[in-house]
Amino acid sequence: MREKTYTIDGTDILFVKSKKAKGVNISIRPFKGVRVAVPYFVTFKSALKVVNLRIDWINKHLNKIKATENTLTTFDTSTNFKTRDHQLKIVQEACEYINYKITDKLIMVTVPNTMKIDTVLVQAEIRKAIENTWRKEAKELLPKRTQELAKLHGFSYQKVTIKNTKTRWGSCSFVNNINLSLHLMRLPDYLIDYVILHELVHTKVKNHSHDFWSMLTEKASMSREYDKELKNHRIAIY
Repeated sequence: MREKTYTIDGTDILFVKSKKAKGVNISIRPFKGVRVAVPYFVTFKSALKVVNLRIDWINKHLNKIKATENTLTTFDTSTNFKTRDHQLKIVQEACEYINYKITDKLIMVTVPNTMKIDTVLVQAEIRKAIENTWRKEAKELLPKRTQELAKLHGFSYQKVTIKNTKTRWGSCSFVNNINLSLHLMRLPDYLIDYVILHELVHTKVKNHSHDFWSMLTEKASMSREYDKELKNHRIAIY
């Protein structure tokens, strides 16, 4: 068995066997709940004992996560929401399916007037339209900006890929392929540049050692401040 769910104090907690885990690792993320990574040499029963000892810590952080989840936007026809270059417009009319269209400046989402906009299904479709808009904007901006910053600071890389990642703003592979989250389009320009530079430095230094931070600070003097500011932005929340 690779995974098992236990209910502790009314909370469902997913236990998952992990080849990477060196110890019992508890993580709590918005909309994903509590996940426990369990090494293969540790039984679920033993991991459960560890989790029970930390249940007060889990409950404390769950309350914070739930407060964060409550900040998620519920979209309706009166919502004023903009991406970098597009304004969201939601209309209800006589039609059979939810559909959307992205034009030069507008995200037009049409919802059948027989559906309630606040349902999970409709909200998910609206978010799909928004995220596809961010993807379009990201493809127009991020590869070009990465090329500019690489040339300016003397870095080289293989290629840039835009992904809908919800846990990381960016990453750099062992062979120097750079992956950037489309959610970067929600950030101010200076934080976008910081994330790109962060990954470009990883083409030279593959860890977060002193050498890494020294090189990044050389390229972006406020890198430590930007890193702290970036932690205030939740990728999964908008």
